Amino acid sequence: MPQDHRVRQGDCISSIAFKNGFFWETLWNHADNARLKRERQDPNVLMPGDVVHVPDLTTKQVDGATEQRHRFRLKGVPAKIKLRLAVNDEPLANMPYRLCLDDQWSAGVTDGEGCAEMPISPDARSGKILVDQDGHATVFTFDLGSLNPIDTEEGVWQRLSNMGYNVEPDLSGALRTYQQRQGLEPTGQLDEATRSKIKETFGQ
Repeated sequence: MPQDHRVRQGDCISSIAFKNGFFWETLWNHADNARLKRERQDPNVLMPGDVVHVPDLTTKQVDGATEQRHRFRLKGVPAKIKLRLAVNDEPLANMPYRLCLDDQWSAGVTDGEGCAEMPISPDARSGKILVDQDGHATVFTFDLGSLNPIDTEEGVWQRLSNMGYNVEPDLSGALRTYQQRQGLEPTGQLDEATRSKIKETFGQ
């Protein structure tokens, strides 16, 4: 039966859809979720307390010969994650890395912009990535689905912290440093130009 799912920390549209047997697009584009879509804009960035409508699940029948094995694969599984790795705003380009997602390890090489893209289960919760720099490993850890929207102060705090800025004891110092590096007026205040630039450089 239809239900309204109240978002908890770590939830995103993909994980909610996967848990309930839907494609993520089905929930994101559902008419009853139109207001949420307008407010959040990104299906991977929800706020705890948001409400996602989950409609009835419909069934589909497929013909198949008896006495034979048939394989079905859920569309959109696995999902994909894209990470951009940088230190002091300098991308870690063309670097070998090892990635651990929910205790599953894989390996690869970042591209020229420091990005790494790999498949991921929609309900994965946490991970870490180790980048080899001249024999020394730089370790990045992250929680999936924990990023708050960019239009909240907590969301700005998270993005600056993830990009390596010191957000303690308050946000203004980190904002001032970020603004200087990005060629913005270093006011230490969160204006719309700074918020937009943070979203652009962070990628979400």
